[in-house]
Amino acid sequence: MMPFAGGLEATANGMLLFSVAAACVYFFLLDAPVSLRRSVVKTVPVLLLAALALMHGGPLLLVGALGFSALGDAFLSRQGDKAFLGGLASFLAAHVLYVVLFAHAGGGLDVLLSSPRLLIGIAIAIFAVVMLAVLWPRVEAGLRMPIAVYVVAILAMGLAALTLPDRRIIVGAVLFIASDALLATERFLLAPGSSQRFWMLHAVWAFYYVAQALIALGFLTAV
Repeated sequence: MMPFAGGLEATANGMLLFSVAAACVYFFLLDAPVSLRRSVVKTVPVLLLAALALMHGGPLLLVGALGFSALGDAFLSRQGDKAFLGGLASFLAAHVLYVVLFAHAGGGLDVLLSSPRLLIGIAIAIFAVVMLAVLWPRVEAGLRMPIAVYVVAILAMGLAALTLPDRRIIVGAVLFIASDALLATERFLLAPGSSQRFWMLHAVWAFYYVAQALIALGFLTAV
């Protein structure tokens, strides 16, 4: 069963399938050398989600968040500190847009404070503080403040998602946080040549793409 009306012949379903297919292709290219082909394949999946959101009349904030995420994918497909900072800035912008989108569409702090979701929010906050404390002494001084700002943005995104009624969006936000945490662990905490890097990078991509797809579908197919 396809998420949009019209079956396989519908443009929206076709774009979604192409997005999923491209994400699967990149999953098997994670260990490939840096190249233009690899960068294109990594950028296409979420870029197609952004195009789908735009075509399907989704919120412009959603289109923008997915677009900045695709730009971040393009940056992170390359190597070097400049590419990393470009990716960090792009995803920071995406998270800020998600915060505004979730806050506008959600039920506000009253929903969070008056439901069991508050426990999830507390767990996310504790996790963010612990993660930042672990990362702080292990990253270069010039990266500490950008990473701290990014962690705050992730935390705000997760808390804002908890005010929404659609559980797909909440699960997507939690997976996004998990993906970012694994990426930071892989980049800053693992020893060079660690055998854990292989599965961790694949988990980062899987969590990240599923997160973006769930958030997009949560808004585009809301009933």
